[in-house]
Amino acid sequence: MSDAPEHVDVLIVGAGLSGIGAAYHLQRAFPTRSYLILEARAASGGTWDLFRYPGIRSDSDMFTLGYRFRPWLGDKAIADGDSILAYVRETAAENGIDRRIRYRHRVIRAEWSSVDDRWTVTADHDGETRTVTANFLFCCSGYYRYDEGYTPEFAGTERFPGPIVHPQHWPEDLEVADKRVLIIGSGATAVTLGPALARRGAHVTLLQRSPSYILSLPERDPTVARLRRFLPARTAYGLARAKNVLFSTAIYQLCQRYPQRMRAWIRGLQEKWLPAGYDIDTHFTPRYNPWDQRLCLAPNGDFFRAIRKGQLTMVTDTVDTFTESGLRLGSGADLDADVIITATGLNLLVFGGMELVVDGRPISLPDTMAYKAMMLSGIPNFAYVLGYTNASWTLKADLVCEYVVRLLKHMDAHGYAKATPVRDPAVGTSPFLNFEPGYVLRALEYLPKQGDRAPWKLTMNYLRDLPKLRYGRITDDAMVFERAPRDAPARAAG
Repeated sequence: MSDAPEHVDVLIVGAGLSGIGAAYHLQRAFPTRSYLILEARAASGGTWDLFRYPGIRSDSDMFTLGYRFRPWLGDKAIADGDSILAYVRETAAENGIDRRIRYRHRVIRAEWSSVDDRWTVTADHDGETRTVTANFLFCCSGYYRYDEGYTPEFAGTERFPGPIVHPQHWPEDLEVADKRVLIIGSGATAVTLGPALARRGAHVTLLQRSPSYILSLPERDPTVARLRRFLPARTAYGLARAKNVLFSTAIYQLCQRYPQRMRAWIRGLQEKWLPAGYDIDTHFTPRYNPWDQRLCLAPNGDFFRAIRKGQLTMVTDTVDTFTESGLRLGSGADLDADVIITATGLNLLVFGGMELVVDGRPISLPDTMAYKAMMLSGIPNFAYVLGYTNASWTLKADLVCEYVVRLLKHMDAHGYAKATPVRDPAVGTSPFLNFEPGYVLRALEYLPKQGDRAPWKLTMNYLRDLPKLRYGRITDDAMVFERAPRDAPARAAG
């Protein structure tokens, strides 16, 4: 009986939105190729299974957050978390992908051997070590740390007698009706929680250190409803996807090129949504320009409606200390609360925290450079999904999956066993993400670098990436292809 570890052609890490999509692309392109998905948690769905706080929903429309290959047929463009989770799991079940998932397998180490031209991947399964080998490693684990969120060090937390809850660990039995609920935070989670808790009968105060840009968006897209009346579902979905890509790209580009004009435009909209004379300067005027951080969405203006109805109060200040009755602010004022929610952000965990080793050499991610924002210099047969920060995650995930399929087909056609991006020392470096939310800034020193020119320069533009990743050349001066060790290395010609 052989003691050799199980071997697959492609090993996918993560069974969330990206991992399920990657599996679909792989099995459709290579029906006979073996693959496996290792998932650290006990269920599929990733983010959409993890977060259970009230109101959890997408902050991108479902016609771009949905897969290109499977139309979103729901009524809502801005969908709730349960509907998105069902969509992901139905996709997996319909295509037999769910049978290829190993749950509670947290990958802790992946080691590449050039002698064997394969990865040896070690996972922890309920305290026991499991090993799988693979020709290609595809990391689809997202970039959030799933076991803990980010909470600053607040003074006096032991003095507060009520619940202190981080949204990442929402208790199922938390009652908020007729309670004074104080939310600390200003990002998408806080903007979602505020009106959701108000609908549950809470008296909500949202305390923010600094404001975010918040825009209202229709929960249902009237254009899509019209398209569906006259066109097949897949055609309507494709047109809605194209429309929303163009719209979101235009908004982003306008914010980058004309920030002051877009500030004024957003302010004008907010003046219509908020009560007359509301202090927009204090509560809705961020220090940064639009889209330097992700815009927050309020479906059907629910956040603004809660303010108009007196169900949600905004406070812009800092926390001095927790007290026996709530919080004391930096200004000296006190806020009373029965429940305090720390919607203070997330922690990043690159590649699920796995250790990468190449031929016995541990890889330091800050010493690597991202190739086409999906592979890393010096690491063979390895790809990862990192979605757009300024658009739907899945737009980039689908493109990366399509590129990986094309890369594997190219390797098959030419008999290559290994594909490795090799960094040119002349290429300059810059931070991996030109994006300013706290969770990114806190993690920059642990991330790879990006370069100052293609193919090492990160683009956050779907319309630019689409022709390059879906149709562009696989070969370039940065990618080195090699056959099995017995053959001499060969750099592919374009």
